[in-house]
Amino acid sequence: MEPPSEASQGATELLRRSLARGRLGHAYLFHGDDLGALEQAALGLALILCCTAPPETGPEGQSLRACGACNSCRRIANRSHPDVSWVHPESKMRLIVADQTREITRILNLRPAEAPRKVAILVGADRLNSGAANAFLKTLEEPPAGCVILLLTTEPDRVLETILSRCLRLNFASNGFQLRDEVRSWVAGFSESARLPADGLMGRYRLLDQLSRALVDAKARLESSLGEGSPLNRYPDASPDQREQWETELVAAVESEYRRIRGDFLAGFHAWLRDIWLIRSGVPESLFLPELAPASAEIAGRLSVTEARTNLDSWETTQRLLHTNVQEALTLEVGLLKLRL
Repeated sequence: MEPPSEASQGATELLRRSLARGRLGHAYLFHGDDLGALEQAALGLALILCCTAPPETGPEGQSLRACGACNSCRRIANRSHPDVSWVHPESKMRLIVADQTREITRILNLRPAEAPRKVAILVGADRLNSGAANAFLKTLEEPPAGCVILLLTTEPDRVLETILSRCLRLNFASNGFQLRDEVRSWVAGFSESARLPADGLMGRYRLLDQLSRALVDAKARLESSLGEGSPLNRYPDASPDQREQWETELVAAVESEYRRIRGDFLAGFHAWLRDIWLIRSGVPESLFLPELAPASAEIAGRLSVTEARTNLDSWETTQRLLHTNVQEALTLEVGLLKLRL
């Protein structure tokens, strides 16, 4: 695990000071480059806010640290606490829609069932469509007393301005450009394959197959890990309606997390294309992936500066398209076949 970045430490310390002074805001936008880390930060704050046996309290008795052992903490960690609500993109287009924000508003207006506060966590605030955002604006402006709303995103520039203006922003970005070991290893393997002499369309499809298999494997692991932690496994005797809700939430959670993981792979590939362009442009000292410089340099030698830059622009377009309602496999196929390698 990477050490916390200076930005992340600063954001966490700001929250601690706000809690100690009793000045916690009612709506925050957590942004950074790892949605999983943002979810952990949100979970950590929810634990503190809702702990019923805090080992450390402020001057007005407010919780400053969670015990991690009380019934409330255990249920929050299992994402089954009635006063801590999680919202993930669920529509066909993987958006957070108006019905979801109306429902979370209804829940926030209820008195806390067990905890001192109610907490709502919206994972993927950049996936709020305009209808959902408009339905949620009044709640963000004038939330019910004792509520804290946390919006999480790895793409703050895609969050609607009407939402941004109503939240306090906290940056949890990591230290510079970093890739998970899994992604870095895949990019290294891909670069070695691309380094081989080109053999026409079949060679290009072999490269596409490497990317497709990496994404399929990542999604399968994700479905397995999230499925194991789902309430579906812990409460087999739940009502059909409750199980249907959990199944919907599980599908949405898998899809949301998969989009993040897919984004990591595409970002790693983008970094590699950028390195090729930098080498071809005569600026090799700013590489994102210096350990891949030999393979990157060999491929750069086959291209003109214009071709290397066109590759970079083309892949950026592919990444943007994948944020819309397009077919993933076809978009990746077209995007990869357009590249000159």
